[in-house]
Amino acid sequence: MKVSKITIIALSAIMITSCTKPLSMGIRTENLDPTVAPEQDFYQFACGGWMQAHPLTAEYSRFGTFDELGLRNLEQVNGLITEIAENTHPQGTVAQKIGDFYNLALDTARRNEEGIEPLRRTLADVAAIESREELSSKLGSAMEYGLFAMYVEADPANSSMNILNESQAGFALGEKEYYFDTDEHTTAIREAYIKHIARMFTLFGFGNAEQRANTVFRLEKRLAGAALNNVELRDPIANYNKVSMEELQAMVPEIKWDEFFSAMQIHTDSINVGQIKHLEECGKLLAEEPLEDIKTLFTWQVIDGAAAYLSDEVYMANFDFYGRVLSGSEEPRPLWKRAVSIVEGTLGEAVGEMYVQKYFPKENKKRMLDLVHNLQAAFAERIQALTWMSDETKAKALEKLSTMTIKIGYPDKWRDYSKLNVDPALTYYDNIQRAAKFEQEYSLSFLDKPVDKAKWYMFPQTVNAYYNPSSNEICFPAGILQYPFFDMSADDAFNYGAIGVVIGHEMTHGFDDQGCQFDKDGNLNNWWTAEDKANFDARTKVMEEAFNKIEVAEGVHANGAFTLGENIADHGGLQISYQAFSHLPLAKSEDLKPADGELAFTPSQRFFLAYANVWAANIRPEEILKRTKSDPHSLGRWRVNGALPQIGAWYDAWGIDESSPMFVPKAERVSIW
Repeated sequence: MKVSKITIIALSAIMITSCTKPLSMGIRTENLDPTVAPEQDFYQFACGGWMQAHPLTAEYSRFGTFDELGLRNLEQVNGLITEIAENTHPQGTVAQKIGDFYNLALDTARRNEEGIEPLRRTLADVAAIESREELSSKLGSAMEYGLFAMYVEADPANSSMNILNESQAGFALGEKEYYFDTDEHTTAIREAYIKHIARMFTLFGFGNAEQRANTVFRLEKRLAGAALNNVELRDPIANYNKVSMEELQAMVPEIKWDEFFSAMQIHTDSINVGQIKHLEECGKLLAEEPLEDIKTLFTWQVIDGAAAYLSDEVYMANFDFYGRVLSGSEEPRPLWKRAVSIVEGTLGEAVGEMYVQKYFPKENKKRMLDLVHNLQAAFAERIQALTWMSDETKAKALEKLSTMTIKIGYPDKWRDYSKLNVDPALTYYDNIQRAAKFEQEYSLSFLDKPVDKAKWYMFPQTVNAYYNPSSNEICFPAGILQYPFFDMSADDAFNYGAIGVVIGHEMTHGFDDQGCQFDKDGNLNNWWTAEDKANFDARTKVMEEAFNKIEVAEGVHANGAFTLGENIADHGGLQISYQAFSHLPLAKSEDLKPADGELAFTPSQRFFLAYANVWAANIRPEEILKRTKSDPHSLGRWRVNGALPQIGAWYDAWGIDESSPMFVPKAERVSIW
């Protein structure tokens, strides 16, 4: 990552966007629901028209503006890929790899003819395990099954160097609550999952399918019982446990770690054990459970991991549970979408290089940089004005903000895919396995080496953004720099309300309940005074409790602790971006005349409408319950109706008073950054 040293400038020196032609107001009136008053339900008022115009189709469990833009990008990428796939290219070229992988993904006729044969060899490898003594090396050599995960990333205590990390895994439902919660919905999910496992074992020709399914669930539940929940996983200190290889062997003696790492073909002196209790339980499971039961679990992991890449019969059986039951989708995604996603997941930066050449204007990057710099200056002003923070901590906060690296659009250098071998003579599943091995070797190639500051953790065509605490960087891929997030033809009221808040959101992640524990260099290091940190924690507790009160479904409340970081970032993003916007001349021009077809909203009102429109979405009841367990982001409705009532400028812009059901007394509102 190319580090950009940015000096915080005085607010009087904030750059003003200059334009040579009039810009639109950006707000599309068809997105609104004028039958609802903004003070009654701002989300419905701002997004109701969009929601009515975009009813859920059978393939979606949720469809929002993110998905709409993602679909547009997917169609553009599909056009680029199909043009390549229709022609023959020299072996070993990126074009050959993209084209062949895409065509393999589309060839369901071949997969239906092959049936489950592509998996026979891998299943035979599991069946061939004859003794417990083989398990350590098998866990190290096999990517298809396992009880925990290994990956390489920056050492949280020494962010300039990469380290081997371990994390909990081994239970396919992902969230431990699915194995233990007793509410009616979760119980039904659990029962359906066991039936799904049995169905899959039957499809693959295994006898005693129900018994095998119960064995799998019992072992997964054992692993889930020792795992941390999603709130506990958000504590970076609790999940940083660096040990030597000797200490690891003493910690989990049931695994022969020298054999494990030899099978992985790596050597290192230390490792960060993310979740100690879970890894200890893995060792006990390997020592205590019958070998045949362990092999049954591994067999399930092979089947579960391969199901999406085999025949239509297997694919649909897999979708019936993960798509229909768990998320509420009625039909799987069309084949072409799945094919594009596979190519992107395998050769994402190569696809991204083509994408930005055709679809990302250079002027977009310039205007984004102006926005980022303006928001940094506004954030600095807000930090300096804090009454609850000491000058000592403020100085360190400002230093962290000023050294934040900015990445926009696409990487400065592109990834090398020369070692990835895509062979159309092999099965689709075999090529998927080759791609997975290529990714594993790529990750391990950074082990015990300096962190590559130029590396990106999203593809350029991705509709998203991120903050990376270990490198103190914010990244905005080209894919998100389009309407409704960013519009070169729209004025600052729109862009500050949409992409401006996104920028502020990512900046604030450096100062949320997790990010605030990392210093300017990305090290897990306390830079707060004890009193300041106590003040910060008390203020974030107000945010947590506010979201705990939100009922997302009948009898089901949001998880304020789990979503705390994202809610803090939304709050900070709104405050920072509005502050930067409020100093622009446009913000003071409340008498602008709307163009044809535009309603007479003030610039301040359009700021908040633009923000709300970013979160327009329709969602199925099943997906609401799933995301409440698994997603650290609040649901779209509450990123509007839960966030805006905490913002004083929103009340002023819309004239909201005590009569509104959304009103929160000023003394009870969140006040952090």
